[in-house]
Amino acid sequence: MDKNITPKVGVGVIVFRDIDGKPHVMMHQRRGEHAEGYWGTGGGHLEVGESLQAGALRELREEAGEDLAVGDVKLIGIVNFTEMKPKHFVDITFSCAWVSGEPTNSSPEETTDWQWVPLDNLPKPLFPPVIRQLELLRTGQAMSDSAF
Repeated sequence: MDKNITPKVGVGVIVFRDIDGKPHVMMHQRRGEHAEGYWGTGGGHLEVGESLQAGALRELREEAGEDLAVGDVKLIGIVNFTEMKPKHFVDITFSCAWVSGEPTNSSPEETTDWQWVPLDNLPKPLFPPVIRQLELLRTGQAMSDSAF
């Protein structure tokens, strides 16, 4: 393995909203070279000097637009994501509650339009870190680990 390759830090946000009394998750399909066609939530790379939460919320604004307002931001956990070798990310993801506004596709070259998807009927294929973050949220664990 190339010792010059190091893991990257990813930050993400899973936005929840109740619609007709049922929990929904804001999702889109990924485009581009990394996991094209997989369903995911907001996220991307942490920038140098940025806090984890600020980075996750910046990525959400960049991908879903300024009109979407969220609150009650909480850490879900950490995922050591190695399922798409040779890519390796350490993902830190937060959950938050929808407050107002609707997401817009601010990155059409990276994703399809946003959709509110029922939590009990998530589309497939799901981006592996999202599967693992939802499992952390369900179980209350703080970390999901893996390796090549």
